[in-house]
Order: sequence, then structure tokens, then C-alpha cells
Amino acid sequence: MDYVRYIISLQDTNDYYRREAAHSLFFLWESRHMTRLISDDIADIVEELDAFDAVTQEKTGHTLFEIACHAAGVAAIPRDLADSHPKAGVVPMTCGQGTIEGFAESVAGILGHLGFQAFTTHQSDAAGVAEAFETNADIVMMADDNRFVALVPKTARVIDNAVATGRGFAAALDFMADGLQGKKALVIGCGPVGQSSAEALIHFGASVSVYDVDAGKGEDLIRAMYRSHGVQVVLEHSLERALDGHPFIIEATSSSAIIDENHLTPETRIAAPGMPLGISAAAYEKRRNHIFHDPLQTGVATMGLMAFKIQHSPDRNKENIFHAE
Repeated sequence: MDYVRYIISLQDTNDYYRREAAHSLFFLWESRHMTRLISDDIADIVEELDAFDAVTQEKTGHTLFEIACHAAGVAAIPRDLADSHPKAGVVPMTCGQGTIEGFAESVAGILGHLGFQAFTTHQSDAAGVAEAFETNADIVMMADDNRFVALVPKTARVIDNAVATGRGFAAALDFMADGLQGKKALVIGCGPVGQSSAEALIHFGASVSVYDVDAGKGEDLIRAMYRSHGVQVVLEHSLERALDGHPFIIEATSSSAIIDENHLTPETRIAAPGMPLGISAAAYEKRRNHIFHDPLQTGVATMGLMAFKIQHSPDRNKENIFHAE
């Protein structure tokens, strides 16, 4: 925990690069506790993107692309994306536990669905990174056992999937709530995705509470949010009471079925980036139209739009990625 507190202390600064370093260290430390995707999680993602968009629109009123724009702080669908078709290279990585079958192709397919000129490099690992750079890719994405990142070569910026995923699911919840301004929202799980979600919910104007089985993580997150944003986040000590008092929920844990049907009301809306899904089968069937969940699509889409925005306004995004064009 001392290491975590050291990382959090780095966020108590106005220096952008120190805050970015703190985020990176935190995500690296937490990565060992994250659930690794398997091939079955992402099977048929590319072929089903149109169907996914239709379901997403039913649940949130918006498409995947629009959610990603909202998460990245793009006020309207950027014409530049459709006009310029920015090139995105996805590099297969074989280090650590090895390549997840179909992962790179799924990432490239999601980006292509958004309008990127996306491709998977022929080479893997360092050779693949070199190939992406040598073909003048505007964005380079890669993932190993520790991190999943998008590199923006022209601005020397790195976007972490945990940041993008948290923002993407918070944006989806904002749409599901018809705006979170002044409304109570709960984040379950105070890891990297949970922290990013909490930041985004604050941006959307929600009154944020957090819960984690490790109360120390919740306390550290609360201090970080106060130092960074001057906002007091509430730490919940009982999951049962927390669920009872919050209609809008981000479920960002690696635990399964922690939310059951008795926790749900007609007003409940849940955005769940956690893998596996932390909602019981009975609860999901009861409120499936008000539960937003996917294993990869929202995080990748938000990474792409964040990278696109950074590429077109790098200085502005050093201060606030959420700033709308």
C-alpha cells in the first residue's frame, strides 16, 4: 500500500506530466490484478458490430461512435475522421502469456467500424511497432500482459485502455441517465478503470460515491479526486447499502455476480466494464435493456477517439481531454 500512496502523492501536483506518470505507474501496478481476456470473449466481435450498435442505441440512445465521442470530449461527430481516414496500426504481441487469438484483428475491426483506416501489422512485437511507424500510422495500438495502449507518434502521447474504458462506460451511463448532472452515481471497484470512471462522472456533474472490498483503495481514490478536482467523493463501506442508494452504477470489478436482481429497481442503470460481468444472470435477464456491457468495443473506440482528438489538438488535451471542440 505504501507504493500506491507514493503514486497517489504524485497526483498532488499541477504538473501535467507528473500526473500522467502517476496514472501510468498506477495502471502498471494494478495490471497484475486485472482479468485477461480469452478468445471466447472476443469471438465474432467484428462480424457483430452493426448488431452491437443497434443494441447500444436501444440501451443508451446513441451508437458506439457517439459514446466514444462523448467520452473523448468531442462535441459532435468530427467530419475530419470521415474525411481523412486516419491510419491506425494494431501490433500483435507474443510476449508474456502470448497472443490472444483474434485480439489484434478485433481491435482493428472496431477502429475500422468507426472510420479509421485500420490494419494489423504483418510482424509482431518490436518488428510490428517498427512496421506501423514505417507505414506512417497515425495511431499505434498494442497490448501485452501489463498494458494495452495507443501511441500517438506525432504528439508523443500514450493513451491507456484503462483510462479510455473508464471514460467510455461513464459516457454511456451519462447517456442512459439522460444526463448525470446533480444525480447520485456509484463506482464499484477502485482500480484503474474505476478511478477513470470516477473522474469522468465528476466531469459529467454526478455526485460520486465509491466502494471497494479494499477500503484503502477507496480512500486513496478519494484523496486523488480531491487533489485533482477539488471534489469530495463519498466512500461507501457496505455494498448492500451503496446499491440501495444509487440508481446509476459503474461496475468495474473482476468479480462475478456481485449485483443480484434484488438490488435492481426500475430506475437502475448500470454500465459494466468489469470482466467477468459482475451482474448475476437473473439480474441481467430482468434489466438487460438497462445494463450496458461489452468486453472490448467501448474501450477501443474511446481510445481511438481520444487519440484522434489529441492528434488534432495536442496542447489543449494536455490540460483537459474532455474539452469539447
